[in-house]
Amino acid sequence: MRKKTESAAPVVVIGAGMAGARLAARVPGVTVVGEERHAPYNRVLLADVLAGRYAPDVIALPATEVRRGVRAVRIDRADRLVHCDDGSVLHYGRLVLATGSNPVLPPLRGLGATLPDGVHPFRTLDDALALRAAVRPGARAVVIGGGLLGVSAARALAECGAQVVLAQQGEHLMERQLDPEAAALLRVHLEALGVEVHTECRVRGLRCAGSTPAVRAVQLADGYELAADLTVLACGVRPRTGLARAAGLDVRKGIVVDDELRTSDPYIHALGDCAEHRSTLYGLAGPALEQADVLAEVLAGRPARYEGTRALTRLSLRAGSRAHGTGGPDALDLAAFGEARPLPGDDVIRLSDATRGAYRTVVLREGRLAGGVLLGDLGAVAGLARTWQDDEPLPPAMSLLHLLTDDGGH
Repeated sequence: MRKKTESAAPVVVIGAGMAGARLAARVPGVTVVGEERHAPYNRVLLADVLAGRYAPDVIALPATEVRRGVRAVRIDRADRLVHCDDGSVLHYGRLVLATGSNPVLPPLRGLGATLPDGVHPFRTLDDALALRAAVRPGARAVVIGGGLLGVSAARALAECGAQVVLAQQGEHLMERQLDPEAAALLRVHLEALGVEVHTECRVRGLRCAGSTPAVRAVQLADGYELAADLTVLACGVRPRTGLARAAGLDVRKGIVVDDELRTSDPYIHALGDCAEHRSTLYGLAGPALEQADVLAEVLAGRPARYEGTRALTRLSLRAGSRAHGTGGPDALDLAAFGEARPLPGDDVIRLSDATRGAYRTVVLREGRLAGGVLLGDLGAVAGLARTWQDDEPLPPAMSLLHLLTDDGGH
């Protein structure tokens, strides 16, 4: 009887991002509270909205009933209540925290609690729309951060006709996903679009002017200034854990969850960017959706466990139609998975075709596929991903080069 009562108890989801929306689509009768005014949308496609390829309604997720523009401000664990900023109070039998993450605002001179005019984070649909409204052909735009989000933003702004500078503190672009050779090819592609790329470049502050402070330049640690009409902050994200921490839940880097996505409170779960599972924060759409599918089974009373996700990162930098016309560079597709940086004792197999602009490399560790990077021709990615996700020893008779053929050795 207890199991039936718990499964019938109301489920409240705080957060209407991709993880929360996916869960709501699989669990009937849930109440979803979302701070954003928009219906849930595919965050992966924000750069396409910025570039003008997609309107906001195109990236909307399948219809999910959401209480939009409502922020949860307090969790009462004793009485199982969620207090919201509109004065409403929601009772829950099970509570799901899908609060996502916030963009990291770097400690720069001139950057306070209120962002100067012309300074934009790039995390939400409103961020993308604000940037889209602000950018003009010929505008000087500086993107701070050369990770996946920064590269996507720089590409989109270039398509809008802006003069773009990408400032990356690390040694090469997309350090989490790419090896130096692949990053060098990505850099060549961006530079062919007119994006000026600076690596090992530390930003010190912003120079602002006017009665309502507006950005005029980005100041580098070496004293050099990059003139800027727009500055985009793409310096990573940080899990939103304040609500959980205030409620007394176990929080480390993220909200700690077990294999049933359960927090330290048995009636509260967490998933997506805010959740820390087995000491891992993913911050990617794929793991968030997989967690939502597992949690849907758990909430339905069926046995299910989340064992972690072996995440594949894909990025398509499409050919621009406005800024560069038919003479611009072709689209560049890339995929990265696992550990692309070899350790001592690893085997590395690499194929490069400069004529076709294709690059493939995989890392083998103790007879297993540890990771890899593909740029240009992604014909082999499906087979490679299967081999990596299976995490089985490779057959002794398999030629290592077969891993880089179109069927990935299958």
